[in-house]
Amino acid sequence: MARIFDVIEYASEMNDEIVHRFPEEGIGDFRIGSQVIVRESQSAVFFRDGNALDVFKPGRHTIATANIPYLIDLIGKAFNERTPFPAEVYFVSRKEFANKKWGTPQPIIVRNPGMGLGVALLQGHGTYSFQVKDPQQFVTQIVGAQGTYRTTDIEERLRTMLLSKLQDVLGETGAKNSVPEMIGLTEEIGAAVRVKSKDDFEAIGLTLKTFYIGNLKPSEKSAQELRDMGMLDMATYTQLQAADAMRDAAQNQSGGAGLTAGIGAGMGIGNLMGQALQGGMQNTGAGGAAAGAKMPDIMTPAEAAQFMKVTEDDILSAITDGSLKAKKVGKAYRISKDNLESFMNS
Repeated sequence: MARIFDVIEYASEMNDEIVHRFPEEGIGDFRIGSQVIVRESQSAVFFRDGNALDVFKPGRHTIATANIPYLIDLIGKAFNERTPFPAEVYFVSRKEFANKKWGTPQPIIVRNPGMGLGVALLQGHGTYSFQVKDPQQFVTQIVGAQGTYRTTDIEERLRTMLLSKLQDVLGETGAKNSVPEMIGLTEEIGAAVRVKSKDDFEAIGLTLKTFYIGNLKPSEKSAQELRDMGMLDMATYTQLQAADAMRDAAQNQSGGAGLTAGIGAGMGIGNLMGQALQGGMQNTGAGGAAAGAKMPDIMTPAEAAQFMKVTEDDILSAITDGSLKAKKVGKAYRISKDNLESFMNS
């Protein structure tokens, strides 16, 4: 029996689907008078001859194509069994896609004047939600002719957009607030990210419903990682490594909390060095061998490096840039105990 008309609907909750095309593959040859049923949580975008002609709201709709029953079956034979009047319907979910995760894969650098290194590294994570605002725009610009378009297909793009805006907001907030103050402004920062993201989301037919910062804290990046990022000069790097080593040795054999949390929070280097040295003095004789080791009066760069738990190249670099005073004898350097202690406390 020849088809008289079609009933087109997509009875699905569309939990992780944003768009579902009907038919999923190929082209549709819907008969004139066919019915499109759109559910409450959906919109439907009707395409004919490759053009988006209408957006259907929830309810029953009658579509108009040139595919007249009986006649189109005869015409199709002339087009190799292919309708010359193709049509497709894209069902678009209009519900809010919530609890999507975001996080900072790399720390965000912010200014922190007057504290520590003058900069700080912040990391954060949280959730966001979005919704389709303009179904036709979203289908034509993002989905194209895909049969199914899921949230996973666009989440990476949305996270990149959000992190870009978050970095801008943190930079602006950091110009007026210290890092500890910024950590207490998560609600205000989240609202600013939503405002900044509005135009970018609307440009692809979406709206950002929520953006929440679940946690914003100083990064736990090590001194080596900070140096690799180009944030530390050689002298500062050596001082931080020395403080890390001395604090770890003074606390216990398995190591302590390290220095990095203090760096992120903006603690002053001088304070950190003082704490590390004080911890070492309090634990001398009661801690491990490193804590109680006696510093020689005269040392080679290798011996100084071993005592400070850095590489010999690090010591030589500090000598070269003048931050560590040393005596050159022939082609070799010798470092006095006083100069090394002065370097550690500088």
